[in-house]
Amino acid sequence: MTNPHHDQSPAPGQLMRLSLVVGNSTTARHIAEHLTDDDSQPALATSLFEEDGGRQWRIDAYYAEPLAATVLMAAVAGHDIRSGPVLEPVPDENWVAVSQAALPPVSAGRFLIHGSHDRVKVGRRQWALQIDAGEAFGTAHHATTEGCLETLDRLARISQPSRILDLGCGSGVLAIAATRLWPHATVCASDIDPVAIDVARANAALNRAADRIRMVTAIGLDHAVLRRQAPYDLIVANILAGPLIRMAPSISASTRPGGVVILSGILTPQAREVLATYRSAGFRCRLRRTISGWTTLLLQRDTKPAIIRT
Repeated sequence: MTNPHHDQSPAPGQLMRLSLVVGNSTTARHIAEHLTDDDSQPALATSLFEEDGGRQWRIDAYYAEPLAATVLMAAVAGHDIRSGPVLEPVPDENWVAVSQAALPPVSAGRFLIHGSHDRVKVGRRQWALQIDAGEAFGTAHHATTEGCLETLDRLARISQPSRILDLGCGSGVLAIAATRLWPHATVCASDIDPVAIDVARANAALNRAADRIRMVTAIGLDHAVLRRQAPYDLIVANILAGPLIRMAPSISASTRPGGVVILSGILTPQAREVLATYRSAGFRCRLRRTISGWTTLLLQRDTKPAIIRT
């Protein structure tokens, strides 16, 4: 494995793009997730491009500074790299939107998640969702979003929640999916980032769900609208393990007895601590799903939360 070739010397503060080509989508997604999740130098954004009729895939990863060779070598070790890697500066532009502009459609449960660039190819299907994440998280290309969508799909076959909250909604994909699965439910969505709420509103409009979702900018569950709608039959929180642990008491208080929560954004080694915290808060684990090192949990609040069952 050689060091990445630098086409040009970057200017101070210049955004850098790493590009390499592999032979299949599975390898491409594995490398992209590794680059995104690296603790020492995570990519700011990644994108996958299908080339040559699906016979090869290009990975683009974006960095605020030159990439450490050790990070790259860890991501590509054991994989067949067909060309690259090349590291080069990119123009000053909205690089997050650009990096997502050619993401291929992704299937998760019954859902097919696609960007506006694939709208004509996908057409109008009941379970197709057009999601342009822009500067918000959530395109279903990450294992956490995929895990949540698959869990929502499974839950819809056995449960009919009437009050739903997408906590930390990002692009709004999970709230929008909930409106498809449960057309008569009341759906709320919140995020700490007002930019994410703007993106989620735009995506809801694209999917004819704007009048179905109440969206608010909020820190956790601290908002009058969210308090008025509680208790919820279903809360989905695709965030990170730390915030999920800190919010366990408020999430428990906002979930009706017998209601369920879907938690994701959890690295698999962190799942035990998250699960123990929520068991102490009165939940039992109903489903545990792991994709590419990320765990999604489906938990049910005990009807007698003072009794902790193991």
